[in-house]
Amino acid sequence: MKRMFITLLFSSVLLAGCAATGPQSQRTHTVAGIDGVACVGQVMSPPGGFVEVMDPPLLEKALGVSGKGGLCEGRVFEAAEPVAVYRVWNSDKSYTLYGGWWSFEPPHGTKAQYREANAICPSWSTLDRVSRCTLKVGSRVVVGPGQSAQCQDFSYAKSAVNQVYIPNDARNDLVYVKDCDELRQDNWTVH
Repeated sequence: MKRMFITLLFSSVLLAGCAATGPQSQRTHTVAGIDGVACVGQVMSPPGGFVEVMDPPLLEKALGVSGKGGLCEGRVFEAAEPVAVYRVWNSDKSYTLYGGWWSFEPPHGTKAQYREANAICPSWSTLDRVSRCTLKVGSRVVVGPGQSAQCQDFSYAKSAVNQVYIPNDARNDLVYVKDCDELRQDNWTVH
């Protein structure tokens, strides 16, 4: 009888533990950034045409600490086929067309909304041009929700909006996009 009681008690504890953890989709998603401060949102799956890969050095380049911009968390993907990417950039600095921060979707809303959703300080870019390019096959990118950014007089909070980090370095001829076209200004509200 005592043995049966212990077996029932042990089984109950195991079942209660399983019920408490539940399936992954029902758990609260809380991930700490590299500085230990919780991120907002989660890494979303990119559009078709990508394969997830391990590349710790590239992931490290994309992650930022609170207040410095970048990604709060991320995963690395490799393009298995050409994929469209979008960049909002500063025409005063033509080389910024091939900068590091991109999106899988064209911008929408106002410039102020875009800045806040992507934590882009005004001193970093005027955001006066929008381009669509094609990511080259074999290129690696990091995808994840945005880190907070401290601007001169204010700050942007962490964001659940996923950004795409492409390690372009136009000054050293390392560009992972091609076939870039500038989108018309009226495709994006710029107030």
